[in-house]
Amino acid sequence: MSHEIFMTKALELAAKGVGYVNPNPMVGAVIVRNGEIIGQGYHRKCGELHAERNAFADCDSRGIDCTGADIYVTLEPCCHYGKTPPCTEAIIEHKISRVFIGSSDPNPLVAGKGARILRENGIEVTEGILKAECDSLNEIFFHYITEKTPFVTMKYAMTMDGKIACYTGKSQWITGEAARENVHRDRLKHMAIMVGVGTVLADNPMLTCHIEGGKNPVRIICDTNLRTPPDSNIVRTAKEIPTIIVCSNGDTSEFEAMGCQIVRVPEKDGHIDLKQLMIVLGRDYKIDSILLEGGGQLNWSALKSGIVNKVQAYIAPKIFGGKDAPTAVSGIGAASPDECVMLYDRQIKTIGGDILIESRVKNVHRDN
Repeated sequence: MSHEIFMTKALELAAKGVGYVNPNPMVGAVIVRNGEIIGQGYHRKCGELHAERNAFADCDSRGIDCTGADIYVTLEPCCHYGKTPPCTEAIIEHKISRVFIGSSDPNPLVAGKGARILRENGIEVTEGILKAECDSLNEIFFHYITEKTPFVTMKYAMTMDGKIACYTGKSQWITGEAARENVHRDRLKHMAIMVGVGTVLADNPMLTCHIEGGKNPVRIICDTNLRTPPDSNIVRTAKEIPTIIVCSNGDTSEFEAMGCQIVRVPEKDGHIDLKQLMIVLGRDYKIDSILLEGGGQLNWSALKSGIVNKVQAYIAPKIFGGKDAPTAVSGIGAASPDECVMLYDRQIKTIGGDILIESRVKNVHRDN
């Protein structure tokens, strides 16, 4: 069997950790001897054993000696003490012969040191096996570990004429069931979900994850002047599901008593300073990723501030029409075509009867 086949298996294992390892990376590992997998593991939850040690535990539980075997791991093995001991030590102790790595670890505590330690101990190391796939799996981790701010995915559902609701404000449902289920998988993937107060007032959402056995994201409401109703679904359940209200003005005591965490951020152009908010959320709350499900105004503010990394546009085969029907991105907009927000690396998927277009945002730091 080829190196790519074993690394593909490691990737499949790694993906099982989605939603539970943040802000750590998703990592999978398989141990191979004579072309057969003899052990496997993945990082299951932040603070628990890493993928390599779980793979060795799999072998140890069945009395399998790993001496001379190979290990395939999607991310460079760690070489520092954190919540768990270094995986490089486990690889050396189990007398592994060869290590095949997918992604290099951008964490300054590792960043090439893991591979070097293994080589210094006589272990053959090959890097870059399915590197693009391994890098893609951990785009959130790579951004957070280098930028110290959350990776922001802006998601919206619209009709083919670009409407996110009818002129009456009614919007349920634009897309079909399959597309909505995919959104909940993304809610599991991201550590937090963020909306503006307008969404809370219009829809009174719960912003939870409906995947069976899934984990609810931290809920963040951007509410400059504190207009969130205390009896809204989000506030009423704040003691059960972590909830952050971001404001610049207003008395927050009632919300704090109901279990909400309050983050005060200064205004910029009459709205929350989103760039400053990302710094606070990454630094003080260790939030590595946000699924932005805001309305048109918040979407424009996020794009204008330069905090958006990826855009997910779900397009339904419907037309609402109406000059006053809301669109996915409102605000003042670009003054000319050369001032637009540029997207690249487009991917198109069909989900049920709908289309999902995913694109990366060209980072031009629009608000300086």
